[in-house]
Amino acid sequence: MADVVEAEKSVAVFVGEALAAYGFGAGHPFGSDRMGAFWRDMERSGLAQRVQVVEPVRADDSAILRFHTPAYLQRVKQQSVSGEGYLDCGDTPAFKGVYEAAATVVGTSLAALDRIMAGRCAQAFVPIAGLHHARRDAAAGFCVFNDCGVVIETLRRRYGVRRVAYVDIDAHHGDGVFYAYETDPQVYIVDLHEDGSYLYPGTGAAGETGRGGAIGSKLNLPLPPQADDTRFYAEWERAEAFLAAARPEFIVLQCGADSLAGDPITHLSLSSAAHRHAAARLRALANQHCDGRLLACGGGGYNRANLAAAWCAVVAALLGEAA
Repeated sequence: MADVVEAEKSVAVFVGEALAAYGFGAGHPFGSDRMGAFWRDMERSGLAQRVQVVEPVRADDSAILRFHTPAYLQRVKQQSVSGEGYLDCGDTPAFKGVYEAAATVVGTSLAALDRIMAGRCAQAFVPIAGLHHARRDAAAGFCVFNDCGVVIETLRRRYGVRRVAYVDIDAHHGDGVFYAYETDPQVYIVDLHEDGSYLYPGTGAAGETGRGGAIGSKLNLPLPPQADDTRFYAEWERAEAFLAAARPEFIVLQCGADSLAGDPITHLSLSSAAHRHAAARLRALANQHCDGRLLACGGGGYNRANLAAAWCAVVAALLGEAA
């Protein structure tokens, strides 16, 4: 019976208290209430009844070490016990249990990947994931472990997938992923973000297209402050043409909702329609090139109503709902 249910529900969504635990306390933009805000809208809209609902999973150290250095992993473990200090220069505070919470983000993204690759769903969405600023040896920008990087490494090592497309529509440039694969010609990166002249981390200029043998495999599309859906759709045409030419075998979407109008720490003016459009078009590309294989990760977003609207729009698009 379970297999029949899975076949009828093509999209898996991963939710649970262990995943919600990744947050930095009251007053921090990345609080642990973010998943609940999303899931309440999923239930109100009826989308929750149309997807596979799957529990989070914690990664073991061997999985985390596919992307991160042993010294950095040990540092996170130590500060997870004390709960003191910062894991970066001031954005990402340690808290007791931060290792377990961050490992659950990684493990849940990997569980979503495994479910897709096993054919148990066509696509999957993990709301508390897409921690795209973390470097191999350091935290950054609210991101402790880079689950996107671990997913890319796992696609290569476990599944033999070489041509991976990483698409990032978070307001912030996904620097932790971009620079980890800047010289890799088979990781195709498309990143639409607020111009780094105005927003952290200050990177992602249009001229950054990869280095060495990977020049041309990366497409940065910086947007000016207050850019709206019209500007997004125009830039998306370039993104889609780039991805179609790349012919990836798997697509990872980081769909941060901090690019919507009214986010407290960014300056773009998109609506949830932009997220729906991107997810729908990527679903079509995945069906054409990747046997439908697409993993979406929630990323940023600090206005709770915005993130709920954007992420529900992504799930609806993955289900094939018309706008």
